[in-house]
Amino acid sequence: TVLMCRGKATQDFKGPDCRFVNFKKGEAVYVYYKLIGESTELWAGSVGSDFGYFPKDLLEINHNYSNEELELPTDVSLFVIF
Repeated sequence: TVLMCRGKATQDFKGPDCRFVNFKKGEAVYVYYKLIGESTELWAGSVGSDFGYFPKDLLEINHNYSNEELELPTDVSLFVIF
């Protein structure tokens, strides 16, 4: 897993379920994956020790770590809760 970039949350976010990561405005969010396909509005990353999906529109990028973008095609298995 390659850390792609870091950003700052532009507002509070509480995800609808456990697949999402919650954050408060101003918190640092680390991005590891940008989803492509049907869910292009979601990225995957971490806040502290929590990992999950979040809407990319809520992040203001302030540092890029990698020029190489890792894009994952979305499929149904990403959105199944066990």
